[in-house]
Amino acid sequence: MAMQADEIERLIKAALPDAEVTIRDLAGDGDHYAADVRSPAFEGKTRVAQHKIVYDALGGRMGGELHALQLTTGLPN
Repeated sequence: MAMQADEIERLIKAALPDAEVTIRDLAGDGDHYAADVRSPAFEGKTRVAQHKIVYDALGGRMGGELHALQLTTGLPN
């Protein structure tokens, strides 16, 4: 079963309450999303560490409920 964009956003914001999160459905199928996550919590962390924080927030749903996620992370603008 595919995940909804609002569920992805909810999970990320639960782990990073101060994050700015934008989710886009890339294929219109509820299976391929792009997420832009901006958070002060990423300060001083490598891009790999930032992505790990987001993937951890998704609680193992990658590859199962969530088929593909194009992820961009960084500090707020």
